[in-house]
Amino acid sequence: MEYNQHLSSRFYTCSCFTTDNIFLDDYKLHVRFVSEHQFRLQYQPLLTRLGCVTEQQFVDVLTKVSQEVDRRRHTCETSAERTAAIKNTYEPLHPHVYHLQESYLAPELKQLVAYCSSSDACEEGLSELLEDVGAPRVYRLPVFEKSFCEQLVEELEHFEQSSAPKGRPNTMNHYGILLNELGFDEDFITPLREHYLQPLASLLYPDCGGRCLDSHKAFVVKYAMNEDLDLSYHYDNAEVTLNVSLGKEFKDGNLFFGDMRQVSISETECTEVEHRVSEGLLHRGQHMHGALPISCGQRWNLIVWMRASQERNQLCPMCNRKPSLMEADGFADGFTKQSESQQNGSCELT
Repeated sequence: MEYNQHLSSRFYTCSCFTTDNIFLDDYKLHVRFVSEHQFRLQYQPLLTRLGCVTEQQFVDVLTKVSQEVDRRRHTCETSAERTAAIKNTYEPLHPHVYHLQESYLAPELKQLVAYCSSSDACEEGLSELLEDVGAPRVYRLPVFEKSFCEQLVEELEHFEQSSAPKGRPNTMNHYGILLNELGFDEDFITPLREHYLQPLASLLYPDCGGRCLDSHKAFVVKYAMNEDLDLSYHYDNAEVTLNVSLGKEFKDGNLFFGDMRQVSISETECTEVEHRVSEGLLHRGQHMHGALPISCGQRWNLIVWMRASQERNQLCPMCNRKPSLMEADGFADGFTKQSESQQNGSCELT
């Protein structure tokens, strides 16, 4: 089966991308930076309680935050430059993994999708076919064949070891790969979202955009000893998220889920969920979660943040304000101009 990507809308980024949700790894804190005056007033007392007690330590934080804001302002240009350099210089080890084939997919996933197209398909019926992991509306499902996961990880390691330029997936993960820059979007992630993930999300998450997912951000993250071991409590810039464990051999590192982001962690009882290679966890993007430390080995995860412009056009999930749009490339952060969104149909599975 062959697939083609059609960008029916122009996608945009919210202006908050440059200023909001900057993660300070040393203090496990997300911050917003508009000016030094605003930052001091809003965060210096809190940072002091977290151990940033000297003026030099605070200046060091300011420097890191300012550098991150500057990096974000130039994201489009630097990403385009990396993409072009990768295309011109990188030789894939396994070229076939860039093109989605049904043979890569677990038979159970195809059966789930077939159920979604049946006349009696419903949320309750689909959820009964999925494994309940104990956290509300978090579902485990087989996604890929293990042999494909092995080849995909080999390709990712081959790229990681190459001299091609690489960008970080986000401010929380130091090790990983942006899959759009590597060339996976058009013939792999887009058809995976459109033909396999959207039918599931349409039944499971109709209340948070599951029926009208029209863009995504996909990346892989790597956890290893002496690199990233864990991931702090957070929510995703997505309406629906798929997290697939690709391998390799590892111990511990379970995910943990709390409540939705509006609920304080002090009022939340978290649920641990283990990773299983080749299987994925499907959950709402605004569901707070994190990853516990691995104790040995190495783990690669495929993350697909799926976005619904008709949801996020009303309220940016990252700043809780009406989005102020900035031009960007590709799927950007999944926002569209309202007229475009309305012209491209209602929020329904088609």
